[in-house]
Amino acid sequence: MRIVFMGTPGFALPSLAQVRQEHDIAAVITQPDRPRGRGQKYSFSPVKKMALEAGLTVLQPRRLGTAEVLDHLESLQADAFVVVAFGQKIPPRLLEMAPYGCINVHPSLLPKYRGAAPINAAIINGRAVTGVTTMYLSLEWDAGDIILQVEEKIKPRDTAGTLQERLSLKGAELLSETLRQLAAGTAPRLAQNEDEATFAPKLSKEDGRLDFRKPARELDCLIRGMNPRPGAYARIGQEDVKVWQAVPQRETGSPGQILGAEKSGLLVGCGEGSLRLEKVQRPNSRVVPGLDFANGLRLRVGDYINR
Repeated sequence: MRIVFMGTPGFALPSLAQVRQEHDIAAVITQPDRPRGRGQKYSFSPVKKMALEAGLTVLQPRRLGTAEVLDHLESLQADAFVVVAFGQKIPPRLLEMAPYGCINVHPSLLPKYRGAAPINAAIINGRAVTGVTTMYLSLEWDAGDIILQVEEKIKPRDTAGTLQERLSLKGAELLSETLRQLAAGTAPRLAQNEDEATFAPKLSKEDGRLDFRKPARELDCLIRGMNPRPGAYARIGQEDVKVWQAVPQRETGSPGQILGAEKSGLLVGCGEGSLRLEKVQRPNSRVVPGLDFANGLRLRVGDYINR
């Protein structure tokens, strides 16, 4: 097949590599270069970096919907557009431009967790299983007809980052099979059940605030689901302290009270059980063990945090 590939972050890289290996890539479309990091220096997206290294044509339109951009894409005469975490709404004309349409790889078992943060949401909500879906893009976000799906178990200590790595690989494999079936004329097409649809909107910093009145297991899911971005945090004194790793414990105590300070971490009471904070990070500082953090702020057993 002749493919136009559309994607931006690291999640799309295995899919791009797979498509490049098996098909003819007419062009790669990715988001415009943006300032990143503390220095706010302009840098390439992961997809652009891989595409340039492979000698592929890279396009970075600020808006897909202009007549000039759409005319150029039509001139490429692609059999299909493949969209993997691209980051822009696909205009109606583009949806009808290629014989096989626009094929999307979405990291959830649709119709569950439509939206920008499906991997995070699956962990935050304590799900045991998630997966990847390939579908035909439609005018509605993540509401197109399903082609194929594959499940992936969520491990007890998975973070959004570790789960994303596995789902990106599964997505590439599923995309390969999807394109094979499309070319063979055997690809299924299943409408989504709107009654079962749930949504996973983009997360903000405030979504990661830890409320120790909640059960420890719920907070553990939140911490893992917000790792690595945008991050979970606790308000301690005048600082927002990021919590990168914590483990639920059986000990009980008042929510927010320090119950223990040992080498393994700082034990904090929750609404149910307690949470051992193992890796934390003060603003503009490195990640340290919970005990080192407590010693640095002279926190002692019996003190309260997040009040």
